[in-house]
Amino acid sequence: MKFLAFVDVHEDKKALKQLIERAMQEDIEFLICAGDLTQFGRNLRYMLKQLNEIGKKIYILPGNHESNTTLMGVLSDYANFIPFHKKDFQLGEYIFMGYGEGGFSLEDAEFRRIAREWYGKYKDKKTVLVTHGPPFGTKTDFLEGNYVGNKDYRSFIERVHPRLMICGHIHENAGIVDQVGETKIVNPGWEGRVIELN
Repeated sequence: MKFLAFVDVHEDKKALKQLIERAMQEDIEFLICAGDLTQFGRNLRYMLKQLNEIGKKIYILPGNHESNTTLMGVLSDYANFIPFHKKDFQLGEYIFMGYGEGGFSLEDAEFRRIAREWYGKYKDKKTVLVTHGPPFGTKTDFLEGNYVGNKDYRSFIERVHPRLMICGHIHENAGIVDQVGETKIVNPGWEGRVIELN
């Protein structure tokens, strides 16, 4: 499967146009947005409408600039969007697990609770973890000499070994790719990144 992942667009119309142009190409099967489509929720409907017109499924998480409540309040008007905050879904052989919002916390008790369920259900499956914030102790969360990512995301990676983790939030690390054990970690940034899973 081949898809386009992106994060932290923050209402940037130039970035949005480039994402749409790439997403329209035949090889892209679907899109994943790891949050922060807007700047504090402004022009949310405009951004959703433009992406919806691509005509492909877009799996979306809220970032720290749009709450899940705000997102869920309007997504039903756009047929191609599928929210997956605190949810999982299967595409082909892969289970995708989503956890949005936040971005600034080093620990997250709610994520730990959901992660225990995912571990019980999917520990021997091919998995992809999508979060808004990055995991702790990688190139994706290194900022001004410190690691600022989430330690619970890191623990989940080390325990479950997803094939892939998609995250964002730290703009300075847009486009960065790292590896923790078997897990490839990607911050696709606002320019997006085409990802292929076999």
